[in-house]
Amino acid sequence: MPEISRFLGIVIRMYLREHYPAHFHAEYGEYEITIDIETGVVIGKFPKRALRIVLEWYDLHRDVLGFPATHLCRLEVPYACLSRIKQYHGSPASLSFHAG
Repeated sequence: MPEISRFLGIVIRMYLREHYPAHFHAEYGEYEITIDIETGVVIGKFPKRALRIVLEWYDLHRDVLGFPATHLCRLEVPYACLSRIKQYHGSPASLSFHAG
């Protein structure tokens, strides 16, 4: 389960071989939401303040999350895919890649 970011008790994960449309998961305590990368549609329950923070993170990293290599992930092993994305975008301090 690749963890792509962690902040303020919120964990962002992206399951690279999961179904489409492309999306990521955010977890905060007992809460979990799914956010469609292309549309920003949120599914699930989350505290309002934490949701606002996740949506701000999404806006800041939308270009990285939508990078075309994420569409190739279904053809590659997850670590190779993360390496490709990280190589293309560098590794800004606010976006880290962890294998979980």
